[in-house]
Amino acid sequence: MAEMDPAGLRQAANPYYVTDPELIPAKRYFDEAFFELEREHLWPHVWQMACRLEQIPNVGDWVEYSNLGKSVIVVRTKDGVKAHHNHCRHRGVPIAGGKGNEHGNCAKAGFICPFHGWRWNMDGENSFVYGKHLFREELLDKGELALKPCRVETWGGCAFINLDDNAPSLRESLGPVLDRLEAHGVSNLRSEWWFGTVLPANWKIAMEAFMEGYHVMKTHPQLQRSVPSLYNARYGNDTGGLGPLVNPNQSLRDNLASQIENLQLLSDGMAGMCHAKEVEIARSLVDVELPEDPAEAVPMWFGIVQAEITKRLRARGENVPDLNAVAVSDPVNAVEFLFPHYFLLPFFTSFASYRIRPLGPKSCLFEIWSLTAFPEGQEPDVPMEPTMLPYDSQDFPMIPRQDYSNIPIQQKGLHSEGFEFMRLSRDVEGLISNYHRIIDGYIGDAAPDDMARASQMLGGNFDGPIIDLGL
Repeated sequence: MAEMDPAGLRQAANPYYVTDPELIPAKRYFDEAFFELEREHLWPHVWQMACRLEQIPNVGDWVEYSNLGKSVIVVRTKDGVKAHHNHCRHRGVPIAGGKGNEHGNCAKAGFICPFHGWRWNMDGENSFVYGKHLFREELLDKGELALKPCRVETWGGCAFINLDDNAPSLRESLGPVLDRLEAHGVSNLRSEWWFGTVLPANWKIAMEAFMEGYHVMKTHPQLQRSVPSLYNARYGNDTGGLGPLVNPNQSLRDNLASQIENLQLLSDGMAGMCHAKEVEIARSLVDVELPEDPAEAVPMWFGIVQAEITKRLRARGENVPDLNAVAVSDPVNAVEFLFPHYFLLPFFTSFASYRIRPLGPKSCLFEIWSLTAFPEGQEPDVPMEPTMLPYDSQDFPMIPRQDYSNIPIQQKGLHSEGFEFMRLSRDVEGLISNYHRIIDGYIGDAAPDDMARASQMLGGNFDGPIIDLGL
């Protein structure tokens, strides 16, 4: 029998392998066996956003991060941020938290197992065993009793963990998009608020609602109505050659009013996407002197707005980037996806962010943060836990509320008789296809360096084409 090539081996191990990049098998979103393949081959080898660093500002502060039954403690030590696998070296009981999203400070007492009282310090060193004389000496070897370290790296105001000691680094895995986002000041932001919900949908269905803007026309009609030229230029009718910022049927004054309305809708709908303080500055600039031609004036106005936001927020003591400079030197997309489960949505100086964790084949935990900069000493209290709401709660901001109205019913639709595949646009829904094929690479145990190189290609791929990942 002829030997199967690596691609063939990977496909044989995966019953729902993506063979046509424009067709994604529907069973990838609910089949339990496929979910187990992800659990075994994907999640143990990827960088997962574990917590925001403002949650652990002081020595001894810790946060528990859990996903698919794996629990990790992220702790601020005297030597920086460390992470430990969360189990007592005696009988396996979690030594901190245990419910999946707890936090505390271990600077004085350390971590104490609630079962028999064994104790560890923040660096993971065992400091107390009750009744030591009861155990054979070699069972109490110092190295063996130490908490098992988990890889952790910090970037963008967050701690990321990886259960695989041999995986490429965070930067090797995600690539230049980290530098571009860093140039936009992501590390200087803090969380204003944090919401969470359990969605009755596969984690991938929940993520894909944010991988393209093609859905805006129907799902977010208020945005489409405010600046139809912006969305039609990308997905629908052209704008008569004036560019996506300009409505050829409006005067300059009306064009600017439409832009202000869009900024206000983004702010009301998802604060971090365009912060109220930024909208206020933009509103103050509607009467600046501009050329009469809207095609020339509107882009110029945005440049003025960005310059003033930079100037005024810096004057308030906020550490924000030069928006006009970084727009040229380090352009970013409206949505940046950091494989496998973290999103950042930059606009001016503030961001929204999303994190999605699977709870089962047809259920996931979806969290949203609003991130912005504050003058030193004026930071608000840090939200330590998400405000958990039902997915159909009217207390969610408008934009996620509209997205959540689609996600559960899409999950149901996948079970409809005769629905076998997602049918993707090769030009604007390519990110969906691209990340699915990276999942296939992990399931097929492709080389870690190949997976890192492919994952880097997702940076800047929002609304982008299907690409050759070289897998």
